[in-house]
Amino acid sequence: MNSSEMNCPSCFARGLEIFFELQNVPAHSVLQMPTHDIAVGYPRGDLALGFCRACGFITNTRFDPTLHEYSAKYEETQGYSPTFNTFHRRLADNLIERHELHNKDIIEIGSGKGEFLTMLCRLGRNRGVGFDPAYVAERNDLQEKDGIRFVSDFYSDKYAQEAADCIVCKMTLEHIHNTAEFVSMVRRSIGDRSGATVFFQVPDTTRVLSEIAFWDIYYEHCSYFTSGSLARLFRRCGFVVSSVSTDYDGQYLMLEAHPPNGTAVTAPLREEDDLKTLRSLTVSFAHEHARQLALWNQMLVAARMKGLRAVVWGAGSKGVAFLNTIHASNVIEYGVDINPYRQGMFMAGTGQQIVGPEFLREYRPDIVIVMNPIYENEIRRDLNSLGVFPVLLLATKQNETLLAATDHIMKARLGACV
Repeated sequence: MNSSEMNCPSCFARGLEIFFELQNVPAHSVLQMPTHDIAVGYPRGDLALGFCRACGFITNTRFDPTLHEYSAKYEETQGYSPTFNTFHRRLADNLIERHELHNKDIIEIGSGKGEFLTMLCRLGRNRGVGFDPAYVAERNDLQEKDGIRFVSDFYSDKYAQEAADCIVCKMTLEHIHNTAEFVSMVRRSIGDRSGATVFFQVPDTTRVLSEIAFWDIYYEHCSYFTSGSLARLFRRCGFVVSSVSTDYDGQYLMLEAHPPNGTAVTAPLREEDDLKTLRSLTVSFAHEHARQLALWNQMLVAARMKGLRAVVWGAGSKGVAFLNTIHASNVIEYGVDINPYRQGMFMAGTGQQIVGPEFLREYRPDIVIVMNPIYENEIRRDLNSLGVFPVLLLATKQNETLLAATDHIMKARLGACV
C-alpha cells in the first residue's frame, strides 16, 4: 500500500510506503488514568506506519495531534530505577567531559520532571532552562541559587532569546510529527553560535523492527528514526553531525551535532548507510509481527487454561502497547511498576490496575512478563526480596523453542503446586 499523496515530514519527498497498520490504540500510554472506566474509554487513534524510501524516515501517516494531552498528569519518568539512574549519571558525566560543560548555559527540550537537566547543572555547575508541559515543580528540590528553571510549555520560536551553549533533547523528537520544521527551528535558535552543540536521543527503530518489538510502537510516537534517517534530517536542517551511536542495550539512538564552523561539508558517517537494510526490515515486519503475536497469545491462553497467574512488569508505554496489541490481554490481571505515581492508576486501553511490587507478595504470580529486558536483574532482585519466584518471560523476539521451554517450566511449576 502506498500513501502516494503524502510528503515525508523529514525530507519532503513525495510518497510513503505503508508497511504496518494497527487500529484503535490509546492516544496516550503514560497519562495517569485514575479509574478503570477512564482507562478503557480514553480516546484512541490509528497507526499506519509509512516508510520514506528517500531518507528512511518512518511516520504514522494517521497521526492526529489533537488527541494528545501533555500535562502534569503525564507520568513519563524512569527515575525510580537504579539501572536507569546509573545510565543517566554516566550519560551526564560523558556529555560534561566531552563538551566541557562547566559554567555553561544548557537548554533541555522535553525535560520531563527535570532529573537530567538538574544533574547536568549540578555536576558541571552549569545554568539551565528546561521546557516541558509535564513538569511538576513540587517534585524537584531546586532552590533559586541553583541557576536552573523550568518552563511548563513546549519549546518553540517564542523562546529563541534563550541562548545556550548546549541544547539537549532526550526522548522527545519521536513525539513530534513535523520533524524537519522542529529541527530547523532548533537550528535557527542557535544562530551563528558555532561553538554550540546539540544532543538528541530517540528510540532506535532499527532495533524495534529487527526484534519485532511491537510493544515499542504506540500512538505518542509518531516519528521513528534510524541512524541514517536521524543524521540525514540534521544535515538537511543545517547541522554538522559529529556522531551517531546507540546505548542502553541498543535501545537508545543518540546524535551529537553542531552548526558549521567553516565552509567544508563533512561526509556522511558509516552508520548512516542503512537504507537498504531498513527497507528489508519494513518489508518483513508485518509478517513477523503476526507470527510473534500468535506465539504470545498461544502462550498466554495456555497459561490461563492451566490456572496460572500472569502480570506485566512495566506499566508504562511498553506495557500499554503490549496489552493493547495482543488478543489475550484479559489473561493478565495487573501491571506492576516501581513508580509510586503510577501505582493505583489503570493502564490505558485495557484497564489493568497498576500495583507496586509489594502487591506480589500476596498475589503470588506464576509468570512475570518483563517489558524491558534491561531491568531483568533489578526485577529479579526485587522479587527475591519479596520471597516471590515466578517464571520471568522477557519481552523479546519470541520463538517456538523458547515457548516450548516456557511451557515445560509452567507444567513443572503447576505440578509442584498441586
